[in-house]
Order: sequence, then structure tokens, then C-alpha cells
Amino acid sequence: MSVQVGDDYLIRAIRPDEWATVRGLRLEALRDPVARLAFLETYEQAVGRPDVFWQERAAQSAEEAGGARQFVAVAADGAWAVSLTVLMEEAGTTDWAGEAVDRRQGHVVGVFVRPRHRGRGLIEALFAVGVEWAWERGAERVRLFVHEDNGRARGAYRKAGFVPSGVTTEMVEGEGRELELVVERAGGRG
Repeated sequence: MSVQVGDDYLIRAIRPDEWATVRGLRLEALRDPVARLAFLETYEQAVGRPDVFWQERAAQSAEEAGGARQFVAVAADGAWAVSLTVLMEEAGTTDWAGEAVDRRQGHVVGVFVRPRHRGRGLIEALFAVGVEWAWERGAERVRLFVHEDNGRARGAYRKAGFVPSGVTTEMVEGEGRELELVVERAGGRG
């Protein structure tokens, strides 16, 4: 699946052989001023990971993979402008926070927009592709978590159609709360 956005960007899934680019973009994201609010790892943790980690990560979320998909918006010059990953969560399993998953759902993680590409509507287009991918896999809803103090991200997610579910979780003791935002499938339960 690929989607053209204007004349300047193509949204598509990553390929397994692009692991070095996956690594580079993740390291750049972890240097963002709000990275401590947005990601569950630090630059220091990620930069020390071996190549095989990044190769496996790319293979598991590439265009042929099953339970996860990383999408990117590629600029006309070939640079990756925006990235997000959708993980499928199955009813009856336990999520990353140890909570029970009560329905098949997509879980968006790793959202990052390079600064020079912000404000161009790319995040909404990328979310539309990611959410559609989850719907095609039978998801009843798509969710994500955002730190209560990350106003920039919360605003972008609202523009992409995500609304608060009322669920909150504390990521790290004393570091504030994460808010769950969701998009429900039309005709699904809410």
C-alpha cells in the first residue's frame, strides 16, 4: 500500500533492507526536545543496540510482516519525513503496561515528524494509512498513548481524529501520566 500526498511525498511501508534508515530516524527522534515525554527509551539506550536489533526491527514491521507495520512519508528527495508504527494487539493478551487487551486493536507507537516537515498535514495522512491498515486486519479500534505534557503531539493526534478514552497510566513514577487516545471503527463499540 502506498499513497501519494501532493507532488512531494509518498506514504508507504518500510522494507526490511532499510534497517539503517530506520535506525537513523529513531536516533534522530530520540534527540527531539520532547523525546523524554514521547518515547520509552533514551538515545543512549538505542545508539548502543547492535545492527542485528535494527535489522530484526525493520523486518518485523516491514511491508511483508504480519503483526506490525511501520509507515513512512518519503519526500521527493528520498528523505523520510514522518514515521509511525502500528502494532496489532489481540483480545485476551496483555499489553506493554501489563493491562488486559479486551478487543483486537491497533496500537500506534514511535510517531515522529522531522522538524522541517511539520505543519504540512503529513501526520494526518500517515495516520489515515496506518489506521486503514489496522481496519484491514480486523481492528475494532486504534489507540495510542501520549504524555499529558506533550501538547504538540496531543494536538496532532486530535487533528488525526483521536479522542481521549478516559484511560490513563503512569509510565514512570513521578514522570506524569500518559493519556490513551483512540479512534473507534465505525459501527464498533465505544
